[in-house]
Amino acid sequence: MEFNHVSVLLDETIESLQIKKSGIYVDGTLGGAGHSMHIARQLDDKGTLIGIDRDTDALDASSSRLSKYACKKIFVHSNYSQIKTILADQNIMGIDGAILDLGVSSFQLDNTDRGFSYMHDAPLDMRMNREDSFTAEDVVNNYSELELARIIKKYSDERWASRIAKFIVNNRVNNRITRTGELVEIIKAAIPMSARRDGPHPAKRTFQAIRIEVNDEIGKLERAVEDFCDCLLPGGRLAIITFHSLEDGIVKRVFARRENPCVCPSEIPICVCGLKPDVRKITRKPIIASKEELEINPRARSAKLRVIEKL
Repeated sequence: MEFNHVSVLLDETIESLQIKKSGIYVDGTLGGAGHSMHIARQLDDKGTLIGIDRDTDALDASSSRLSKYACKKIFVHSNYSQIKTILADQNIMGIDGAILDLGVSSFQLDNTDRGFSYMHDAPLDMRMNREDSFTAEDVVNNYSELELARIIKKYSDERWASRIAKFIVNNRVNNRITRTGELVEIIKAAIPMSARRDGPHPAKRTFQAIRIEVNDEIGKLERAVEDFCDCLLPGGRLAIITFHSLEDGIVKRVFARRENPCVCPSEIPICVCGLKPDVRKITRKPIIASKEELEINPRARSAKLRVIEKL
């Protein structure tokens, strides 16, 4: 299957980076290189693009797509949370900009072998890095009812989390749950018919929660956002696209804390803690997809873009 991906908020993201033609830029979630192609075409032969992804399919496809551009290209099979180590390995002291698109790629969703989609029957996998051993099957079959309910509620705000967890545990008593199709039917049975008439597919939230758990998408995010802010050169910009409130909340808090780090009590008239801001927000409110983009790519509906600049 060809690695295709429709990048969300593409024009807004590229414009917000204010790309310098000889600069150093990082795409921490390279995917199909949708954003990276637009960065690379603005760089000259002195510029550098670093593409990071946990999925080797993404790295293979993107290295081919980006080969025609003049800039130096570095591809790294890793997680964006390792940004400081990655830059140190390349003897790079700072970057002029970075993009993190925290959504799962269209290729991963549509590839039936990967188990990300609730629309196709496939092995319960959901690993972004196929070299990892921990899969969705492990979560579904090995987590306790309490643990399942916790992650489904926390990572997707699913109203029926406890009931879904109970149904999963009851159904795995005699036989291990190994297929996405099996899990979808269990979720459908758990959610009352009246609650399934409106809104998204009944399995959407639970699949999202399990995917986040399998890939530890939330666990390292806050530290990673801090590290990317640290790595920016003065004037450098960081653009982050999130797809649910938990991610967006983390990004929003880190950006706010970096812009206003003062910890002095509010009653003190002047700052005495000595903590100074090192970034400024470019987006006071997140940028969301236009009506025109949503008509082309409905998956952009929940996307939010936030951008900061290093002082």
